[in-house]
Amino acid sequence: MPDNLTALLNALRLQFSDRLLTSDAAREHHGSGESHLPPAWPDAVVMVTSTQDVSDVLTACTKHRVPVIPFGAGSSIEGQIHAPHGGISIDMSAMDHIVSVQDTDMDCTVQCGVTRQALNEHLRATGLFFPVDLGAHATLGGMAATRASGTTTVRYGSMRDLVLGMTVVMPDGEIIKTGGRARKSSAGYDLTRLMIGSEGTLGIITELTLRLFGIPEASQTVMCSFYTIEDATQTVVMALQCGLALNRIELADALQMRATNSYSKTSLPERPTLWIELTGSAATVENDIVVLEGLAETALRFEHAQTAEAAAKLWRVRHDALYASRALRPGIKGISTDVCVPISKLPACISAILDVVATTDIQAPLVGHVGDGNFHLVLLYDPENEVEAKQAYHINSSLIEMAIEMGGTSTGEHGVGLGKKAYLPNEHGPALGVMRRIKRALDPDNIMNPGKIFDL
Repeated sequence: MPDNLTALLNALRLQFSDRLLTSDAAREHHGSGESHLPPAWPDAVVMVTSTQDVSDVLTACTKHRVPVIPFGAGSSIEGQIHAPHGGISIDMSAMDHIVSVQDTDMDCTVQCGVTRQALNEHLRATGLFFPVDLGAHATLGGMAATRASGTTTVRYGSMRDLVLGMTVVMPDGEIIKTGGRARKSSAGYDLTRLMIGSEGTLGIITELTLRLFGIPEASQTVMCSFYTIEDATQTVVMALQCGLALNRIELADALQMRATNSYSKTSLPERPTLWIELTGSAATVENDIVVLEGLAETALRFEHAQTAEAAAKLWRVRHDALYASRALRPGIKGISTDVCVPISKLPACISAILDVVATTDIQAPLVGHVGDGNFHLVLLYDPENEVEAKQAYHINSSLIEMAIEMGGTSTGEHGVGLGKKAYLPNEHGPALGVMRRIKRALDPDNIMNPGKIFDL
C-alpha cells in the first residue's frame, strides 16, 4: 500500500472510526454497480452523514493526493462509481434528510441521499410532486450528477431543468452554494448547470433545491400495440406535433414485450407497444385521448387503463423493463445503449440500428423514452464469448455513430462514466478540450472521480 494511502487511512480512521470500511464486501459493493463493465474496487469506503463530513474527507484526500469517488445508490450504468485508480468511495446514502418544503413557492431542499421515491412520499399530503421518474431506485444527488431524466421528460424536462440550486463541496474541501430559490437569475456563471452532469469530476453535490409541481387534476394511461415498430414511432411523432397533453410516451419492441410477459407474469400483446400517459384538466385529457386514438389509426389495439391501480400496474411493468431484458439471459447485464436523437429522426434511427442487429446473433430488446427521442437497446452478450462481445460492441458503436450523424448524442440520460467516454471526441470535438481545462482549473490534482468522462 502506498505511503500516502496509508497515511490517509490512518487520518480518516481517527475521525470516522467504524464509518471507515475496508472489508472486501464493502469495497466490492462500492466498485460494481449496475454497469456491464468489470468491477473496480476502491481502497476504502467512508460513510458520511453531513456536508462537513464530505468536506473533511476531500480536504484529507487532496492533502494526500488520493482519488475520491462519490457513491449514492450504486445504480449507475456507465461505471461512474468504479474506482479504476483506487481511492476513497464516499457513501452519501445516509444523507437522506428532507431539509425543507416551501409548498407556496413549489420548491424543496433535500440532502443528496434522498431518493425520488422518498421525496414524493413525503410530499404526498401537499398536493405537490417531483416529476423526474427513473426506472432505478436512485438518489437525487446521483441523478443531478449524471443529468438524469426518465419517463416524464417529454413534459417536465430533466434534472438540468429542475434543479434551482446546490450545495457543493469542491476538491479542496471548500463548501459553496450555487443558484438559489429564485426561478431565474442572470448573476454570474451558471455553476449549478456546470455541476449537473459533471459525474463527480468537479465537486460533490451534498444538497439540492428542486422545483416541484402540482399533481395534475386528471390522468389517463393507454397502451397501444402495432404491427411494426415504424408504425409506433410515426404515431409518437404525430402525437408530439399535435401538442397533446402528453406526460409520458414509452416504447417497447416485440422482444421486450416477450421479456416483460415472462418476467412480470403478464399477458400483454408481444408486438411493438406504446405506453402513453396524458395529464391535465379532465376536459383536456378527455379531448386529447380522442385525438390520440385517431392518430393511432395503425394500432392493433388501443386500450385504456380503467383505474388508477391498473395504470400504476402498467407503469410498474415498464419500470421493470431493464430487469426483464436481463432475465432473457440470466446472469448477464449486457450493454444498455442510450442514444437520443431529434424526434423527427427517431423512426429512421431505430429502423437503421435494428437492421444492424439483424446481422448479428445478439438479443437486443428495445425500450425507450421516445417522447424525447431517447431509446435503449439492451445488448445481451456473454463477455467471455469473443464473437458475441465483438458483435455487441459493433452494434453499440454503430448506433452512437448514427445518432451523432443525425444531430443526437451518445447518452441521453445514463451519463458518460467509463463506458461512453471513447465516443465524446466525435460528439464534442474541440469543446472536449475546454472541458479538460475546466477540470484542471477546479481539480488540479485530478482526484475527483479520475478517468470518468475523459482522460487528462
